[in-house]
Amino acid sequence: QAPLVESGGGSVEAGGSLRLSCVGSGGTFDHYAMGWFRQAPGKGREFVAVVMWNNMGSYYADSIKGRFVISRDNAKNTVYLQMNDLKPGDTAVYFCAARPGYILKYVSSEYNYWGQGTQVTVSS
Repeated sequence: QAPLVESGGGSVEAGGSLRLSCVGSGGTFDHYAMGWFRQAPGKGREFVAVVMWNNMGSYYADSIKGRFVISRDNAKNTVYLQMNDLKPGDTAVYFCAARPGYILKYVSSEYNYWGQGTQVTVSS
């Protein structure tokens, strides 16, 4: 089983909202930065957002800034991605990832643990 399990994906119309969740299994990720990435068909994996271990800092890709919000609940070993005003260009498989430490990173190779992904489809 993957160490991280995503849920909450689905199909919505443009302008709609979805909330993705990612639960850590087999251990806690309290002192890990948690990130979201996405991969559209035929494209590479793209950084979306990352949050510090204590929820005191976050960083977003320009393409989703102002529309998506990342947060985490360490008591539940869960990180969330609230996605609002979705656009067809947001269609992708969304992956949760974790990396140890206290520095926010936006490069996928910096992350040690990954989930299997959840599909988000936005229609126009």
